[in-house]
Amino acid sequence: MDETGARLARRIRLERDARGWSLADLAERSGVAKATIGKIEREEASPTAVILVKIAAAFDLTLAGLLTRAETGGERICRAANRAEWRDPDTGYVRSQTFRHPDHPIELVEVSLPAGRSVTLPAASYAHIRQVVWVREGVLTLIEGGKRCDLAPGDAYGFGPPADTTFANETALPVTYVVALARS
Repeated sequence: MDETGARLARRIRLERDARGWSLADLAERSGVAKATIGKIEREEASPTAVILVKIAAAFDLTLAGLLTRAETGGERICRAANRAEWRDPDTGYVRSQTFRHPDHPIELVEVSLPAGRSVTLPAASYAHIRQVVWVREGVLTLIEGGKRCDLAPGDAYGFGPPADTTFANETALPVTYVVALARS
């Protein structure tokens, strides 16, 4: 496990302890197996994007919020050299936290999704946030609540009410997109 993964494991344990929750409590609230959470906290396993989203939602955080708490000290400026970057071990999805500050309602995230890969996130991951996706390179296929939309470079998409959403790259080239989110 790399240093980001180790910080993330410590942060999950800290968030759980701060709430006075046992592993079983977090497992029940997140829908993630108690054994899986234990392995993550002991730095024996790297969590997938879907697992992190579920854990973050249980803490009433976005994935960005959880990653930021693990990585930053709360400065107002987010330097490119200090960006928190995380790679999903299952898909190769790379998420770079471009901007996040506890006192600001907007978060910016840059994502690179490899060719032929997809990530499906549950509706719960969109509770209390609004988000827009802007494609920079490649073609991104979104399936939000069963409705499909293909986005080309320069296209932007504003999400509706929380729904299960798949981010898919059905092409032979990587896709890069920016996600802007605001707490609602």
